[in-house]
Amino acid sequence: MALGSVFKRLWALFTHDRSIGFGLEYIGLATLKYPRFIAFAILAFSILCFSQVPRANVDGNLLRIYADSGHYYDAYERLASTFGTFENDIYVLVNSPDLTNPEVLERVRALAFDLELNDFAVGTMSPFTLRKPTANGGSVPAVPENMTDFAQVALALSDLQQNDPMMRNLITPDLTGVVLIMFPNPELTKGDGTKEMIASVRKTIAGYESDDLHVELTGPPVWTSEMLNASVDDLVKFTAYGFILGALIAFLSLRSLAGALIVAATPFLALIWTIGIVLLFFGSFSFLTIIVTTLVLVISFAESTFFVFNWLAFWRDDGMEPNKAVDETVRLVGPATALTMLTTLISFASLSMTAGKGIQEFSIAGAIGSFLLFVCLMTFMPLLLKLAIRLGFKPPKRSSLVLTAPLPLSWFIASRYGKAMSIFAIVLTLGLFVPYVLIQPHFSFEDFMTKDSTALAAAEEIDSGVGGVAPLYIRVPLVEHNPYVGPVDFETIKTVHQILEKHLGPNKVISAASMDNYTQSGFSREEVFDAVGPFMRKRFITDDGDQALVTGFMPTIIDSDTLRDLVVDVQNEMDAAGIKGAEIGGFRILTTYATDQIVRGLQLDLTVSVLVNLGLIGFAFQSFRVAAASAIPNLFPVLGTEAWLYFTHQGLQLITVIALTIAFGIAVDDTVHFLSHYLHARREQKLSHMEAVKHTLDRIGGAIIATTLILCSGTIIVAFSALPQVALFGTLFVITLALAVLGDLFILPSLLAAGGKFFQPLGKMKQRNIDHHRTPDRPETSGPPPAPQ
Repeated sequence: MALGSVFKRLWALFTHDRSIGFGLEYIGLATLKYPRFIAFAILAFSILCFSQVPRANVDGNLLRIYADSGHYYDAYERLASTFGTFENDIYVLVNSPDLTNPEVLERVRALAFDLELNDFAVGTMSPFTLRKPTANGGSVPAVPENMTDFAQVALALSDLQQNDPMMRNLITPDLTGVVLIMFPNPELTKGDGTKEMIASVRKTIAGYESDDLHVELTGPPVWTSEMLNASVDDLVKFTAYGFILGALIAFLSLRSLAGALIVAATPFLALIWTIGIVLLFFGSFSFLTIIVTTLVLVISFAESTFFVFNWLAFWRDDGMEPNKAVDETVRLVGPATALTMLTTLISFASLSMTAGKGIQEFSIAGAIGSFLLFVCLMTFMPLLLKLAIRLGFKPPKRSSLVLTAPLPLSWFIASRYGKAMSIFAIVLTLGLFVPYVLIQPHFSFEDFMTKDSTALAAAEEIDSGVGGVAPLYIRVPLVEHNPYVGPVDFETIKTVHQILEKHLGPNKVISAASMDNYTQSGFSREEVFDAVGPFMRKRFITDDGDQALVTGFMPTIIDSDTLRDLVVDVQNEMDAAGIKGAEIGGFRILTTYATDQIVRGLQLDLTVSVLVNLGLIGFAFQSFRVAAASAIPNLFPVLGTEAWLYFTHQGLQLITVIALTIAFGIAVDDTVHFLSHYLHARREQKLSHMEAVKHTLDRIGGAIIATTLILCSGTIIVAFSALPQVALFGTLFVITLALAVLGDLFILPSLLAAGGKFFQPLGKMKQRNIDHHRTPDRPETSGPPPAPQ
């Protein structure tokens, strides 16, 4: 008993005079007390952030998303540092129906040599750069020079395509196409270097394009460039469209142009603040952090609209003096807005529990954006409203009837069929846990590519003609330490080569064993390695002879489950063959396995976010009854969206779990505002339980609908992104928010109405001291009292 008494006293001490916003609303109260100082601080901070905007850029490196994500990323880094990889290579696909024409062939040879002389190239591989060893110890071009007739060319190319293991991956069987591969200098492709390199290569190939010679670029740098261009386009387009749509909906909701401009000003400033600070922290945006700008914009619009709706309600409906209405809005909305900011921030912060640089940056950027938009709302918005009053702003007529149209139906269901609706919602929500448990992670590389990608089409053409553009690597440890490969090590490499070729198909694998036809013709391995040159030699074996590399080329588009099965089968067969220590890797292995690992971690983050936010709501209101009331309306949209993913066989992807986590944090916002107003009506206005539910619906129901429309309209445009993953993010976000507004307007009121006895004690809780939120010179008003603390 004594210990229990101590805990009760500690709890009372901790919660004494604490608001549901944990005191963060004091930022708004400080604005009311020190307006000039806060205005100066806003100006200085805005100048700082505006100065960063010209530096805005998007880093197109996909590896940034997976950096530091664990074992598979570390394995990829070891592989790349030891051998280099084909992941940064540019593939030039040359097609011509007249390729066997000696003149056309020589034009292609000239193109290959021009690529080799490109400033960004450290080497190339093509039928024209590979050489064959000769009997006298020298070498000659693999494709003979100065051929004079079609038959001679056709015979030479056919012989190479059918009998030379290296040529099989570079010449199509029908002799109408060849592949030229350029190896970029990694030092020159940093930053904007990749963009400049691609432009340089396109300029080179432009001089060779003709009616009988068609040239296309593909490969990871080109794919990344397409994604980067699409991301930059999305950033500009979605920011502009989101701002215009948000302002338009604010105008239609308030039926006032001046009111719409007031609503739009805060989101604009919050967006600039977020862009500036993210650039200060990270130097650039990534494919993930770029989404934060759209989220900050639409969330700011929603919160700004809610703030203005409450201000107008005090001024227009309750007859309060407009400046005092601003003060009262800060006191009423401030604590609830602080709590909604914390729930969104927690949703972003929960993502940081999953390893991976890209996820960590998105988590930090989102948390920063959440806090900055709250600060902007609590400082800039009150000052802007008071400035508008001084400039003669007049309150518009009542809000559009469209916003309040669903409210009578909501009240009818809650008052007449509250118990039935509650039972239905609880059963449905519990049932939705089934697909939540059953859904599995899914990864498709195609989802990261831009829609209608010409580079992807070229890669698939290479897949169907020669080797492939998606390499899978096997690092093989050697025992003889011979840089020219001893006989024992050669048999080991040959065994691995055959195992991989068995699964990928003939002519889809290259390794030191590919040179077997030359050694069987009487050439030593030393002569063969000297003929291919030091750059290509490093793609097969390390200089010290400790490790060899076997490279297989998979289709560009391969299902993640198929790839996992392939890796398991190859690993099992190598183990059965007694090959120990071999390591399978590559970018596609990294993205498939690391994505699976990250998605499972993010799903746990989502669960933690849900539990922590529900607990936070209960803790903030100091009532487990409030937490219980908020559970079903907020679980329903998340579980409902996951069920949609499950039944449409899309699975859990990297972006889907992020979208669900963030959407949940935002969806909770309206629930918090609803419960805050409900408790205010019970404790301050002394309304009965059902009267408080009805009053809350009438008071903020329209605002909830308006903010949801703004959130949905601001993110639905993301669904039209050229990047499938970004488009999916927008789709899931809108679905979750649409289900959330159903939960807040129909499920939550029904739960409150059906649980009358359960929620009855909320109106009898002792009111804590609220005077510390009043400024000394503020007289009592005839309007509603301040928010519950």
